[in-house]
Amino acid sequence: MMKGLMSSARSLSRSGQHNVFILAFAIACGVVLLIVSCAVSIGAQAKKATPAKGKAAAVKPSAPKPLKPYTESIQGTLVKFDMVPVPGGSYTITNPDTGRSQKVAIKPFYIGKMEVTWDEYDVYLNKLDAPDSAGTGGADAVSRPSRPYGVPDRGFGHQGYPVISIAYNAAQEYCKWLSAKTGRKYRLPTEAEWEYACRAGSLPAGPIRDRALLDRLAWHSENSEASTHPVGTKQPNAWGIHDMLGNAAEWCQPMDNEEPVVRGGCYSDSPDKVHPSARKRYSLDWQARDPQYPKSKWWLSDGPFVGFRVVCDP
Repeated sequence: MMKGLMSSARSLSRSGQHNVFILAFAIACGVVLLIVSCAVSIGAQAKKATPAKGKAAAVKPSAPKPLKPYTESIQGTLVKFDMVPVPGGSYTITNPDTGRSQKVAIKPFYIGKMEVTWDEYDVYLNKLDAPDSAGTGGADAVSRPSRPYGVPDRGFGHQGYPVISIAYNAAQEYCKWLSAKTGRKYRLPTEAEWEYACRAGSLPAGPIRDRALLDRLAWHSENSEASTHPVGTKQPNAWGIHDMLGNAAEWCQPMDNEEPVVRGGCYSDSPDKVHPSARKRYSLDWQARDPQYPKSKWWLSDGPFVGFRVVCDP
């Protein structure tokens, strides 16, 4: 009997050891499975977070920064002028002579808040920047106007008044000089840019029937007393630009490779001819009394109504 009990005890001992071994093995397997499961989960998350090979992560393009107004200073002088931004857009312009319309994509640009004044043009004409010309980046090498035969401002007024009697070539050369002087890209506006800026999203293309509105915006034959007036004395349009209508008509780069044109009407035009689509082609009549042959490329002997405004590419 004693032997039987001892045998049973040894059997139970072996069975307990066996159970402990099984339990330990099961725990070890569970730990391994847990580690493998975690590794698989982490790998799957990393795969989702990492772009596929050869494919760059998508980057949203940043919105272009809006243009802000600025004041330009002409080196070597105290002369300054303001430029205002014009937002880009799509514009359909119609040639009033041919009736042909074309849709134009217009990029954002800057335009002179005022017409170019004698204060600015005199620097170019009279070489008032000459003492500083060595550091102007080539401005001293740009062509300058010849001396006019008479008084180009016609006695209308000088300081603060729009420059007048200016030939198309002279306006272009002034833009070249100003670009070299400032390091910015100045030029004449295209007709589409000019008309788009003039309307400012609110004015009609054709004649302005609201006479009170026209009088607030423009100098014309019925309120100008046959003379130009200082710039900025009329109300600006919706984009903060003065005198686009009336006062001095403004040179633009023409549509369809035509003769140069002036836009907007002038101080001597009747109210019905002072509006955003008002347009005159260059005429030899504007230099009828010029004794030179060929005619001066700088001055209009019979064009006291012609001035210009600059634009600048960002």
